[in-house]
Amino acid sequence: MRTIAPNLWFDGNGLEAAEHYVSIFPGSRITHVSYYEEGEPGQAGAVMLVEFELRGQPYAAINGGP
Repeated sequence: MRTIAPNLWFDGNGLEAAEHYVSIFPGSRITHVSYYEEGEPGQAGAVMLVEFELRGQPYAAINGGP
């Protein structure tokens, strides 16, 4: 059975939000961070996507803008 992975939309502070969430729930962790590259819509080097788990449930935080 596949698991649903909720995606949360942020305006640049997705990493900070994910860090906050994983600090609240025991057994949680950030699993991957992706960054914008040159030529992509966001500023090169800025965090684009943060994948994290809260008690085993996967989530993604997308820094997609306002």
